[in-house]
Amino acid sequence: MKAGNTKYLIYISSALVLWTASCKNKPAEQQSTTTEQEEVKKIKVPDFNADTAYRYVEQQVSYGPRVPGTKAQQVCAAWMEAELKKACDTVYKQSTTVKGGDGKMLPCINLIGSIHPKAEKRILLLTHWDSRPWADMDTKDKDKPILAADDAGSGVGVLIELADAIKTNKLPDTLGIDILLTDVEDYGKDTWGEDSYCLGTQYWARNPHVPGYTASFGILLDMVGARNAQFPMEGFSTQYASNVQQQIWQAASTAGYSSYFPFVQGATIIDDHIFVNRIAHIPTVDIINLSTNSQSAFAAHWHTHQDNMDIIDKNTLKAVGQTLLQVIYENAQ
Repeated sequence: MKAGNTKYLIYISSALVLWTASCKNKPAEQQSTTTEQEEVKKIKVPDFNADTAYRYVEQQVSYGPRVPGTKAQQVCAAWMEAELKKACDTVYKQSTTVKGGDGKMLPCINLIGSIHPKAEKRILLLTHWDSRPWADMDTKDKDKPILAADDAGSGVGVLIELADAIKTNKLPDTLGIDILLTDVEDYGKDTWGEDSYCLGTQYWARNPHVPGYTASFGILLDMVGARNAQFPMEGFSTQYASNVQQQIWQAASTAGYSSYFPFVQGATIIDDHIFVNRIAHIPTVDIINLSTNSQSAFAAHWHTHQDNMDIIDKNTLKAVGQTLLQVIYENAQ
């Protein structure tokens, strides 16, 4: 992914009006007390297991860099497919080839795990799972692939654990969840143009796993596992899906993770959500770790060999996973 121009923050506030009343001269069992009428319905949200999510990230990294055309790509895809089948009702696999910005034809494997596939109301959750073939932001071994524990592994770890949590804590049949793991996101270069990034997502957006697929909204995860991560409000998300973005950040506050999700504007990023918004026309928000203290918009380990398990923090995985569960179970009401 790459950085773009900064957009503006949209603040949306809401007020809750409570009406209370009392009835006199009625039997006690018919009387409505103020306490009863002011009680806000509590939403039961399952707990997100950060320990398991961490182990899922470790498993991916153990295969080595998941670069298109390598054995690690095939082995990791098989593992992810097996994990999705444990938790989802239906799993789809897209095996295709896409053309890289350098003209190379690259094997691409997209996986989609669907929960309640017949439900009309749907939420799309996605992340890429491939590793960047070059450490172009490092000072050494720039031509070698990175392990991509955060920039790929963290998003997959969160979404597979989230599917596990939903399986244990059933959603109503009226709400469906689709978990999209996309390939060949990080093969792009700025010199090749913006469309050289996110090739697996571009393929899926034009060829969805279900003809005519749509969702109420989508949430993209990118680099969601690093220590001291910050997720400001990414600019293109504000442009395309401001209401959804506000809902997510409010859910983070409700779940107790507002320190990770500040209501401040971040940079605009060319990422998978751009193509979901523009091609599939699903309003989609990017949850992405952005920095204001580096030369790029990203954390210091971005596209370097420092993107390994040492950077992964269970507290960050917990903050993101619990926020997603909060959003999902709020929408299940």
